[in-house]
Amino acid sequence: MKIRALTTAELSPADVGAIRDLLTAAFAEDEHGGFTEDDWQRSIGGTHFLLEDAGRLVGHASVVERDLYVDGHPIRTGYVEAVAIEPSRQRQGLGSRLMDAVNAHVDAGFDLGGLGTGSQPFYERLGWQIWQGPTSVRTATGTVPSSEEDGYILVRRTPSSPPLRLTDPISCEWRPGDAW
Repeated sequence: MKIRALTTAELSPADVGAIRDLLTAAFAEDEHGGFTEDDWQRSIGGTHFLLEDAGRLVGHASVVERDLYVDGHPIRTGYVEAVAIEPSRQRQGLGSRLMDAVNAHVDAGFDLGGLGTGSQPFYERLGWQIWQGPTSVRTATGTVPSSEEDGYILVRRTPSSPPLRLTDPISCEWRPGDAW
C-alpha cells in the first residue's frame, strides 16, 4: 500500500481515468446526484493523493488552494476535494490513512484547511473542526448567505493559522456547481 502525491499536471491519462472511475463508483449512491463534471473541475489544479494497493487505485483526495475569508480577512486555505475510497474497501482504515497524508500536506503548506462534508464525525476524528459561524459565498454582485451549508463546513488549524473564532462568519468565492 502506498500513497503518491502528484500535481494535476503530473497525472497521466491512466491516472485520470482511474481516479474518475473511482470517484464515479464511490459517489454512485450519493443523494446529490453522483460525482459530476463540476465536482471534477473543483478537484483539479492542486495536489492529488492516490492511495494504491498493489498498483491499483483504491483511494483519492485532492487539495486545491482557495482563499476563505474569516470575518472579512482572507486566509490561504488548502481545500480538500474529491475524497473517495473504493466502495468494497471502505471502513478498513484506508480513508484515515489517506487523510493523514492530506493533513500533513495542508499543515505544511497552508494557513488553514477547509472542506465541505456530511461526514463530520470522520473528519473530526482526524483533527478537523465544524465551523459554527454563518457561511456565505462571495459573488461578483456581493456576498450571499449560504445557510444550507452551515454545519457542513469543516476547518483544520495548521501551525501557521491565525487566531480563529469558529463562530465568526466564513465565506468562499463563487464557483460553478457547489460553491463550498
